[in-house]
Amino acid sequence: MERLQKIVAAAGVASRRRVEDLILAGRITVNGEVVSLLGTRVDPARDVVAVDGVLITRPAKRTLLLHKPAGYITTRSDPRARDTVMSLVPAVPGLHPIGRLDKDTTGLLLLTNDGDLTYALTHPKHHVDKTYRARVRGIPTPEELAQLRRGILLEDGLTAPAQVQITARERDSAWVEITIHEGRKRQVRYMFAAVGHPVLALARISLGPLQLGDLPQGAWRDLTADELQRLYTATGVERP
Repeated sequence: MERLQKIVAAAGVASRRRVEDLILAGRITVNGEVVSLLGTRVDPARDVVAVDGVLITRPAKRTLLLHKPAGYITTRSDPRARDTVMSLVPAVPGLHPIGRLDKDTTGLLLLTNDGDLTYALTHPKHHVDKTYRARVRGIPTPEELAQLRRGILLEDGLTAPAQVQITARERDSAWVEITIHEGRKRQVRYMFAAVGHPVLALARISLGPLQLGDLPQGAWRDLTADELQRLYTATGVERP
């Protein structure tokens, strides 16, 4: 059983707050009966829900993998009219980003209309590894790498231990791969800044069992059924 607001909002009729107004106005029926209680729960597999006499149907669950380019913010809309990742993917009812990549960060970003998957991937108790490729100023020393592996004390607390390795060295910078499972805001950037090596470029290249691969920047694809199952398995949550 699910809340009526969730069912109607997931069908793309309106936001959950607006759906509450529709319920209170007596414009929504369940199995032909007008409902007026905000706490109403329905069985999406059996109950017939209509808004102003028009039957609603729940959209099929869909999860997309996007190669986010720089310059886009990870949000559904922006009051300042900045470019958002939603302009790069098809219009799917209820579609939203899972987590965030900051405006200057590129790479693997998931978008879904599957609330169960969003919960599984964003709840702090479900540890899912995220790997980033960073170009940092200077060459981190073995001790600085060890600090990152042990955890860095940031303003919001000590970070969990990370996996870190240098993959290439240049004259005044290095390419480093770092794997974390937390989702703090701009965490990777803050961690490298704390050891004296500010990030010059950053891309997320994997999330749990998913790899960005050779998907071009700005392109997207649907997850396969196997990828979706492996993603749920990585969270430790049983797929509904």
